[in-house]
Amino acid sequence: RRRDLLPRERVEGVLRMRRRTVLAGTGAVALGLAAGLRPARAVETGRHHALSLLGTPGLPPDFTHFPYVNPDAPKGGEVVQHAIGSYDSFNPFIVRGVSAAGIGLIWMTLTMSSQDEASTEYCDLAETVEVGPDRTWVAFEIRPEAVWHDGRPITAEDAKWTFETLREHGRPFFRAYWGDVVQVLTEGPKRVVFRFRDANNRELPLILGQMFVLPKHWWESRDFTRPILEPPLGSGPYRIESFDAGRTLTYRRVQNWWGERLPTRRGSSNFDMLRFEYFRDATVAFEAFKAGQIDFRQENVAREWATGYDFPARRRGLVRLDEIPHELPTGMQAFAFNIRREIFQDRRVREALMLAFDFEWSNANLFFGAYARTKSYFSNSELASSGLPKGEELAILERYRGRIPEEVFTTEFTLPVTDGSGNNREQLRRALELLQAAGWRIVNRRLVNARNQPFSFEMLLSSPTFERVALPYARTLDRLGIEMRVRTVETAQYQARTDAFDFDMTVEVFGQSLSPGNEQRDYWTCAKAREQGSRNTIGICDPVIDELVELVINAPDRESLIHRTRALDRVLLWGHYVVPHWHSRTFRVAYWDQFVRPERSPRYGLGFTTWWVDPAKAERVNAERRRGRPT
Repeated sequence: RRRDLLPRERVEGVLRMRRRTVLAGTGAVALGLAAGLRPARAVETGRHHALSLLGTPGLPPDFTHFPYVNPDAPKGGEVVQHAIGSYDSFNPFIVRGVSAAGIGLIWMTLTMSSQDEASTEYCDLAETVEVGPDRTWVAFEIRPEAVWHDGRPITAEDAKWTFETLREHGRPFFRAYWGDVVQVLTEGPKRVVFRFRDANNRELPLILGQMFVLPKHWWESRDFTRPILEPPLGSGPYRIESFDAGRTLTYRRVQNWWGERLPTRRGSSNFDMLRFEYFRDATVAFEAFKAGQIDFRQENVAREWATGYDFPARRRGLVRLDEIPHELPTGMQAFAFNIRREIFQDRRVREALMLAFDFEWSNANLFFGAYARTKSYFSNSELASSGLPKGEELAILERYRGRIPEEVFTTEFTLPVTDGSGNNREQLRRALELLQAAGWRIVNRRLVNARNQPFSFEMLLSSPTFERVALPYARTLDRLGIEMRVRTVETAQYQARTDAFDFDMTVEVFGQSLSPGNEQRDYWTCAKAREQGSRNTIGICDPVIDELVELVINAPDRESLIHRTRALDRVLLWGHYVVPHWHSRTFRVAYWDQFVRPERSPRYGLGFTTWWVDPAKAERVNAERRRGRPT
């Protein structure tokens, strides 16, 4: 997990290519949308080099490279990054096991997102993509030169097998994300066709393009449902060279790789070797960086960014710190309730616990004022609700009057604001009123229910770094007579428990793009509340929310999508399913000064895979390391 801002989401969130995350351990790349872009319309029918929900893709069919890369970037060098915890599998697509950092580097997807454009996919493994005239199917033509690392051609049958296998045996996410696909056909050795239930799911062609394609001939002799530590066969720019399970993992760039000159790949994957070193604790990983054992890190702890980088190598100019702005939608990071637990099923109780969290104190005392409070599940975007509903959004919500909180119509959703002193008496007084209205009472300074059972629960964490936020929150709740126990467990146990919904409260991230769609089913719907391993960790099961999710997925145009998403956002907010956290609008990166990056950064991602190693800088840095001087 991330720290101040949670680390990368769990594997299915990473694979949820709505934000097109590269499974490389560093660059979580999200799609966004700047103000002023044209309204969305349905994906154009016919054969294309790219698909966009915003109309015409920004780059022409003969484009040679993305505008945020250096097409002539030199190849070479070795980069060491860190990962926290352990791993026991090279199969990131199933619930079982903890997958290795960077594993997505070995495969390709049919299309690739531009980190400069919202909701736009360019052909990658596929040479062309064709949308049927009635928009009830999409076909991908795989490049004739595409081959697996063993030299065998990549075929339409591989794509068909991948889809069917992931939907049957993969994480529940895949069944939700691809739920509107009714049939997959191969029409020749290189052409795969996906047929849809109807024409309403406007983003489905793009979603299918984001699918990793796996080699059928390699997996057929292996059990796909089990974790595996045999390096899988891939097709991408890297292959696994060596590993020590749970400790280290090295990828080597494939020499003479068939896809190196593709316009989607030119100027990226520039490092000859990528190595991930695993550490049990984030503090130890940071010390390893300062000692020169790690080359690059994203810093997500505001305290460390403000005070932790004053060490000799940094003072001598061997280590650089950069803040790189981005335009990413920030989604929702929060303390998430598991409302399957009886203790959290009353909305008034959840609101009371939300009121008890003092963000202003945390921001001032823990984060050096670095963050803004998150007030929407679609924050930092035009999809976030605000004020009172009106127009089309109000008309949508009126259908559900009496089935959703009346505050949706009468009260602007706001979060409490304190003076930052840590003495938030007004909020605690209101919280106690809500708890008493919900049937709780104070007995001997402890909050108990009608059965005289104490209000007691556990906060489950996967990193001790987050304890500095959870423990002050626990002390505040204690003032209300509530016992919150903070428990930190190692990564594998955390994943197993959250997949099985075996927790009371945890820290969760619901990442969003500016074209929300099918992934919302996995987040919020009744079907997924019952399916272990889904992203509906909260356990939301509300027919109204189910209907709103379908409205979002089937929005006919950009304007309707905005109104429908705001309606969904507003109902989620007034459900008080989470205690919202905070967000930042920059990437904070620290690295040993051996890298060069392109002149401009992408708007919607860090783009670390487009950086390269400068041999002269690397020689200087390595010389200092050999002398043992960095620390």
